[in-house]
Amino acid sequence: MGDPARRRATYEELIAVPDTKVAEIIDGELYVSPRPASPHAHAASTLGMDLGGAFHRGRGGPGGWWILDEPELHLGSDVLVPDLAGWRRERMPQVPRTAAFELPPDWLAEVLSPSTEKIDRARKLSVYARARVSHVWLVDPLLTTIEVLRLDGDTFRIVKVHAGDESARLEPFEAIELEVGALWLKG
Repeated sequence: MGDPARRRATYEELIAVPDTKVAEIIDGELYVSPRPASPHAHAASTLGMDLGGAFHRGRGGPGGWWILDEPELHLGSDVLVPDLAGWRRERMPQVPRTAAFELPPDWLAEVLSPSTEKIDRARKLSVYARARVSHVWLVDPLLTTIEVLRLDGDTFRIVKVHAGDESARLEPFEAIELEVGALWLKG
């Protein structure tokens, strides 16, 4: 006899998870992760400030984007919470007044933690590819790297890996030079 069909997680189960955790539904399974530690939070916050000023607000950059922290994405039956996500304003002229977004973002960043890296790389990337997210950045604050991925057909391709303290122009935000080293906690 085969294993009985596994019951799919429900949104009600997701919202019952305490606020001290991050909950997501990926391919019908409920994933619960701890809130991020300081290296993760620092990298995500700094990246959001740098991109938000230049692209969300148009200060020192071209504007034209909505950059949001931890939006809840409803991509088909999957419910994901990336660390940052961005939509070009030509695709999403206004931020909807809803708790969750059904329009896939054009770009997003997952800040990797030891407890979430396997899920971010193995499970979430395939959902983002299915949803046709154009760019994903995998930010590793412990290894001090940013992997820039571009959707190529049905999968993501690594465009470049930036490491350490270098500054770089990262697609799709090449209009500004990002101080990569500012994302990492020192000492």
